[in-house]
Amino acid sequence: MRYFVISDNTDTQVGLRLAGIEGVVVRSREEARAALNEAFADPTIGILLVTERLAEQCADQLAPRKMEGRTPLVVEIPDRQGVRAQDSITKYIREAIGVKL
Repeated sequence: MRYFVISDNTDTQVGLRLAGIEGVVVRSREEARAALNEAFADPTIGILLVTERLAEQCADQLAPRKMEGRTPLVVEIPDRQGVRAQDSITKYIREAIGVKL
């Protein structure tokens, strides 16, 4: 099992490549969808890292995949133009298990 990143900016992809994580940079929604389909079909990918902006653009494709619990595990990561809200962790827990912290 390996990590793989799909990013919409080169800086994130290069930084993770320096850490040994392979990936691709996509520039359009269509490219992102194609890269996601390829990643979902690859049995060697265990954890799929997707930048937040791409995750927003492809939410309809990623949301069902996250809830299925199959590999690869999809993880949204912030990049230098991060859009993450300050209480994103508590919001995620609230949505996942229905408990307000």
